[in-house]
Amino acid sequence: MTELRLICASNNAAILRANLMRSQAVDHWPLSVIEDAPSAALAYNQGLDDSREELLIFLHHDVYLPPGWEQLLHQRIAEVAALDPDWALIGAYGVDEAGRGFGPVWSSSLGHIVGAVPLAPRAVQSFDELLIVMRRGAGLRFDAALPGWHLYGTDIVTQARAQGLGAYACALPLVHNDGYKDQLDEGFAAAYRYMQGKWATRLPLRSPVIKISRLGHQLWRARWHNIRSRDIRQGMAIDTALDPVAIARICGWNSVAPE
Repeated sequence: MTELRLICASNNAAILRANLMRSQAVDHWPLSVIEDAPSAALAYNQGLDDSREELLIFLHHDVYLPPGWEQLLHQRIAEVAALDPDWALIGAYGVDEAGRGFGPVWSSSLGHIVGAVPLAPRAVQSFDELLIVMRRGAGLRFDAALPGWHLYGTDIVTQARAQGLGAYACALPLVHNDGYKDQLDEGFAAAYRYMQGKWATRLPLRSPVIKISRLGHQLWRARWHNIRSRDIRQGMAIDTALDPVAIARICGWNSVAPE
């Protein structure tokens, strides 16, 4: 039995081919691609149900994993397991209760590497959804009632923490060749409101994008900020047509395999 499986929800075969399929990890581990699902949670639960591997990596189709990433992941898993044998989740980018982000990952939408480099696994309150590693034995599932494609990284970590299970960000360098984001759309707002109701007794929660609070004023404040900063953010974003392999090399990630 293969110990690990990649699971990707995709609605664009060209983006998938240009990014994730360029990763050497795809040659080492089986990949399930769930196409045109109505929500991230439904796509990933299908991936869970259709697989038997103990370790599952849920990741975006616009992610590129540098050479040696698969060996590095095994090292990071060992580091987390030494700290917390019953860990549930590992992410490539996470945010703690103070809003500090731990990566590092390249973001084309921001035009630079984001996230501090954690020298050891860091317990976090939420993940960016670009890549999430799940240990099947933790017994978690994505919330099928969570609408759309946003905040499921915050929800799955909150589920884990509510059950006393650990979620950690580790140093797993990768390229997220994502496009410029103009605004937090109505799909994001629907997910935000769902999280407000579901986790009312655990608020506030920090996501990588925004704080989720009872009043929810952060959503409207973020939208206003995005309008005012649109020109700056557009200027920072990098063309997603650029080769993610070349971006990884520029970042110094010719190989991230541990020595």
